Parts: sequence; structure tokens; C-alpha cells
Amino acid sequence: MNGRRRFRILGPGVAVLAALQGLAAVPVLAQNRAADIAAYQGPDREKRLIEGARKEGELMFYASIPVADITVLTEAFTRKYGIKVKGWRADSEALMSRVLNEAKARRYEVGVMVASSSALEPLSREKLLTEVKSPLLADLIPESIAPSREWASVYLNTFVQAYNTKLVQKDRLPKTYHDLLDPYWKGKLAVEAEDYDWFAQIVLGLGEARGLKLFRDIVATNGISVRRGHSVLNNMVAAGEVPLGLSAYGFLAEQAKRKGAPLDWFVIPPMIARPTAAGVSRFSPHPHAAVLFYDFLIGDAQPILAGRQFVSPSRKIESQFTRNPIQLIDSVEMLDNARKWQDLYQSVVIKAAR
Repeated sequence: MNGRRRFRILGPGVAVLAALQGLAAVPVLAQNRAADIAAYQGPDREKRLIEGARKEGELMFYASIPVADITVLTEAFTRKYGIKVKGWRADSEALMSRVLNEAKARRYEVGVMVASSSALEPLSREKLLTEVKSPLLADLIPESIAPSREWASVYLNTFVQAYNTKLVQKDRLPKTYHDLLDPYWKGKLAVEAEDYDWFAQIVLGLGEARGLKLFRDIVATNGISVRRGHSVLNNMVAAGEVPLGLSAYGFLAEQAKRKGAPLDWFVIPPMIARPTAAGVSRFSPHPHAAVLFYDFLIGDAQPILAGRQFVSPSRKIESQFTRNPIQLIDSVEMLDNARKWQDLYQSVVIKAAR
């Protein structure tokens, strides 16, 4: 970071204001040690990581993923390697804010962070992550790895269109977003309040001017209600309060469907996905354990997560979600132009919603 710089970092929904000073003074030795361990590619790489991690004995892990899934993953890791994992859970924006504040205070506790790529990309830009040259990255779809290679997807939050099967006729499901202008959808549509990046990706795919006009017309013609939280949106669809949720999370919709809720899902192409990714702290106090856990998350953890209806970025694991063409949200584009897209989502959809 260049001297004293005040900047605005935009998380998944709400802007976080941070003023960081003097990060150039962070412990160079700790930085170099973590970077060296993360970059090692020798034939004894795994052996070195395991031996080093067992000497370190523990790891601090920050994550935005559901608590039950954190428990399953950390317990599986501990069973395999005998390394204790201490965890802290918050949403992606709060996680990013905590890491930035700890860096400002030169307090480095975390080894691995798992959060939305829109939270990890700012941490990468602030030189708080380090590239891990893991051989397991070759198994991931290339789009799920950061251009800097300082974070990689652990799973993909796929956006689907979820509908209540008692209220929506299957033969009336829209095939394109333009179909949502049909009067049949009047009073039936809803979105999640913070999904500006989903909105941006769709609008860009349609052509910005055409896409913005289409959404304005949909809201003016048929209305859109707004729900805060993907779990809330999913529950409202299942309860019949929302006939069609336009920006539902695929794994939540599938879980509800399997539990017998009157809910099903489909995709208006293309399927949009937001990566949830892992990054290793450049200043991890337990660097061997951190890199070993990173490898675990993009390797052994993938079938575990797939079994819990998460969408794996691994090319070795098939999913009913990945049968559709997937378009990953461009985290770099969303960070660089987040204010623009947040403002447009607010003005075109949220404030106009009814």
C-alpha cells in the first residue's frame, strides 16, 4: 500500500470504509516465510506441509460459510492430520473488515480465509494474501481461480430461479428474462436485496442499455418484491409468499426440494455463479497448517461439500447445476465498478420494487 491512503472497499452488499496506514511495516520475516512455504513445489511438498503443520499444532480459520458446514470440514481435517482448527464465522463483509482491521493493528492471527470472492479480491489487492502453488489447482475450472492466483474457489454459489410448485404452472416458466414481461408474472416476482453482482452480470450479458431497460420495464409492468437474505427468499418461495424467486441460491433450493417443500428450480440461461473462495494469509502464524488446510479445501473437501449440495468447481465432480453453462461473476469487474452497479440495482430494482 502506498503510504497513507483512504479507500472504499465494496463488499457483497454494503460499502466498508477503511483507513489503513503503514502496512509496509508488517513483519517481513513472517511474510517471506509464509510465501516460501506456499510457493514450494518439490516432490516432498505434502510431507513437508504435514510435518510442519504438526509442529505448529493449530490453525485459525475465518469463514463465511454456514456453521454446520464449517464443523464438518474442520472435523474431517483434524481427523486426517491431527491439527486443531479454531474458527470464527461471519458474513463475507464482516470477515473482510476484521482482516483489514487486524492488519492495520499489525495483529496477524488468521491462517486461511473462506469468503465470497468479492471479499477476498480486496484482501489480495492489499497484499494480505499469498499465492499457493498447489498441484490441486489443476483440478479446478480456470475461471474459479483468481487472476493473481491468490484465491481459489471452494464452491460456487449458483443463482437459480426458484418457484412454488403450487402457485406457478411449470409450462408457464420463463425461458428468457424478456418473458418476465408477461402479465402472468404480475405480483409474483422477488429478488434478494444485495444481489447487485447477479444483476450486473445479467445486464452486461444482455447489453447494458438493453438490459437496464428490460429490468425497468419488468418492474414497471409486473412489480418485484425484495427479500433480505437468500435463506429468507428461499423460505418465502416454499411458503408461497413468493411464487418466483429470481435470484435464489441453487443449493438452498435443492435442499428445500429434497425435504419435500413445494419448491422447484430452473435456470434462465446463463446460470450465474458467485465463487466462495479460500485464501492463505501472507502473514499466517501457522503457515504450514494454513497451506495444508487450503489444499484440503480445494481437494479432499470437494466431495464432502458436493454431498451437502454445494456446487464444486472441481472438474472431477459432476453436479446437476454444472450441466448448465455457468458464467462466473467477475470479481475484479465487480470490485472496480461496484458502486456503479450497487447504485443501478438500487435505482432500477430495489427502490422501484413493490
